[in-house]
Amino acid sequence: MAAKPDSVQLEVRDGIAVVTVDNPPVNALSRHVRQGICDAVREAVADPEAAGIVLACAGRTFIAGADITEFGKPLEGPGFLEMIDVLDDSPKPVVAAIHGTALGGGLETALACHYRVAVASARFGLPEVKLGLCPGAGGTQRLPRVVGLEKALEMIVGGDPIGAREALAHGLADEIVDGDLTEGAVAFARRAAAAAEGGPALPRIRDRDEKVAPARGDRAPFDAFRKKHARRMRGFEAPEACIRTVEAAVELPFDEGMAREQEIFAELMAGAQARAQQYFFFSEREAAKIPDVPRDTATLDVKRAVVVGGGTMGGGISMCFANAGIPVAMVERDREALDRGLATIRRNYENTAARGGFTAEQVEERLGRIDGVLDLEAAREADVVVEAVFEELEVKRETFRRLDALAPAHAVLATNTSALDVNAIAAATGRPESVIGTHFFSPANVMRLVEVVRGEKSAKETVASAMALSRRLRKVPVLVGVCHGFVGNRMLFARQREATRLILEGAAPEAVDAVLYDFGLPMGPFAMADLAGLDLGWSAETSTGSTIRERLCEAGRRGQKTGAGYYDYEPGAGRRAPKPSPVVARIIREFAEERQVRRRDDIGREEIFERLVYPMINEGAKILEEGIALRASDIDVVWVYGYGWPVYRGGPMFHADEIGAGRIVARMKELEAAHGEEW
Repeated sequence: MAAKPDSVQLEVRDGIAVVTVDNPPVNALSRHVRQGICDAVREAVADPEAAGIVLACAGRTFIAGADITEFGKPLEGPGFLEMIDVLDDSPKPVVAAIHGTALGGGLETALACHYRVAVASARFGLPEVKLGLCPGAGGTQRLPRVVGLEKALEMIVGGDPIGAREALAHGLADEIVDGDLTEGAVAFARRAAAAAEGGPALPRIRDRDEKVAPARGDRAPFDAFRKKHARRMRGFEAPEACIRTVEAAVELPFDEGMAREQEIFAELMAGAQARAQQYFFFSEREAAKIPDVPRDTATLDVKRAVVVGGGTMGGGISMCFANAGIPVAMVERDREALDRGLATIRRNYENTAARGGFTAEQVEERLGRIDGVLDLEAAREADVVVEAVFEELEVKRETFRRLDALAPAHAVLATNTSALDVNAIAAATGRPESVIGTHFFSPANVMRLVEVVRGEKSAKETVASAMALSRRLRKVPVLVGVCHGFVGNRMLFARQREATRLILEGAAPEAVDAVLYDFGLPMGPFAMADLAGLDLGWSAETSTGSTIRERLCEAGRRGQKTGAGYYDYEPGAGRRAPKPSPVVARIIREFAEERQVRRRDDIGREEIFERLVYPMINEGAKILEEGIALRASDIDVVWVYGYGWPVYRGGPMFHADEIGAGRIVARMKELEAAHGEEW
C-alpha cells in the first residue's frame, strides 16, 4: 500500500488499483484530496500490475461535493479540472464505486470516470443551483450526454438527487452492487479491463453524442422547460444560467461547451446571489448549534405524541407526526370539531396523492397513525404534547394546568403559540422546566420552519429534545427567546405597521404588495393578510372599527375565503387571483380622512421598500441586542423558511449588511423626522 496525502490511499488488489478517499465527514474534495487522487491515479496508470482502477471512499459516503469552505480563496494544489482530466485521460478503465451520496463535485468526479457502480441506497445529484451556481467541472456537459436532455435539465436546474435505481435506468449508473461495494467494483473493473484489451477505446462520456444530437438546433425543449418552471425559477439567476450551460452541451463541441460552462460558473460565483445562497447554506447549519446545550445532551425518545386542537394548526401538526411515523392522538372538544379536523386531514392527504405525492396506500398508512379523540386523558400516554388551541393566553394556561395533571413526568409540554408569553404559560404548571414553545408555521404540514421558544426555566434537555424532534419531523428548528412575536412575527408586526401607514397616506395596497413581490417574496403584506384571513383574532361582538382591518371585517370582507378582503377575488378558479377593490380604496380613504392623515400621490417604490424593510431590520437588531436570537443568521433562517424571504437575498439581516448599516441608519433618521418617534 502506497501512502498519498493522509486522505487518499492506494492499494493494488487482484490486479486492480483501488484508490480510497478518506476525508471525514463527507469526503469533500479539499485540496489534499484532489492532490491525492491525481497522484494515486497517475501511479496506478504507471503500475504494470494494475489493469484497471477503482475510485472508492471510506466512511458513510462517496465524495459528497466540493469543499465549499475553499470558495473565493486562492487555489492551492491541483485544480478541480486538473483532477477531472487525470481521471478522464486514464488509459486504464476507471470505475467509481458509489455509496451514500455523489453530489456536486462528487458526481462530476464520477462522471469523469469510465464507469459507475453503486449500492442500491446511493444517491446522485448536482445541487450547485441551490448555492447560486451551476456545476463547474463538466457536470453540465457530461450529464446530458449520459441521461439525455430532459433528465439532465431536471437534475441540474432542479438540484434534487435521484436514487441508484433511477440512475441505472437512465444510464448514469452501470451496475447495482448487492454485496461488498469495493469487491463488486473491483470485479467490474477487471471485466472492463479484459474487454478493453485489443478492443475499442475506453468509453469516455465527453465523446458521446447520441443523446444530445437529436436536440441540436431545436429550442423547443428548452423553451418548454423554462415555461413549465417559470414560477419556481422567478428571481433566481442560477437556474437560467444552468439552462444555458446545458444548451451549450447540445450545441457546442465538448471543449467549447466546457469553456462556456466555466465562463457562466465564474459569472455566477462573482454575483450577489451566489454569495447570499452560500451564506444561507452555512446559516442553516449554524442554527442547529446552541452554545450552552452540548451536542450530547440527552433527548427524549418520542414514541407517541398528543396534539391538543384539531383546527388548521393542530391538524397540520398531527400530519407532521404521522408523516414521520409517530403515532399521534389529536384531541378536540366535541365530535363536530373533531370530525371536521379529521376530514380536513384526509382531504389534504388525498389532494397530495392526486398530485402524485403519495400512493393511496401511503395515505391510509398515515391516516392510521392519527387517532382522533375527545378526551385529554390521551395525554397520560404521551412523550410529547403539542398544544394548538385558540391563541388566547388564559385558554392556553388552562390547557397547561390540565396537562400538568395528566401527562407523564418525562413528557415535553409544547405550546404552538405564535406570539404569547411562553413563561406565563409554563407558570401554569408545576414543571416549567418541561415546557417550551414550538411555533409551527401554517400550513404546518408544508412549512419547514419551527421557532423553538426557550422559556426562562426550560431545561437543556427540553430544548435539545424540541430541536431533535423538529428535525425528526423534517423541519428546520431555530432557537429563539421569549418576547411578543418572538423573532419572525415581531419583525412582521413592525413591517405591518408601516404597510398600514403607507395605504393611509395614499399608496394603494397593490402598489405596496408589488414592491415586496418584485423583490422576491411570494406575496406582500395585504395579499398575505387576505390568505390568512382578516378575521383571525377578530370578534364581531367586540369590534370597534378602530382599524382598517376591523372596518373590512365589519363589511364582510374577511379575505380569500369570503371572496373579498383587501382585494376582490373571483369565484372558482380565479379565487386566488387578487384584483384591486374600489370598495377598499373608499374605506381606506374615509378612514384616513377621519384620522386626518395627510394623503400623498408621490409615494414611490423606493420609499415603500425602505419603509417596509428597514423597520424589520431595525427590529432584528433589537432582537439581537436583547438576546432573543443567538445570531443574525438565525433571524435570516427564520425569514427564509417562515416568511418566504428570497434565499437569493440571504435574509433581512444579510441584506442589511449588503446595504450598509450607516446608510440604513441615516435613512431611518430622515424617516423619523418625517413620520415620528416610532422610527
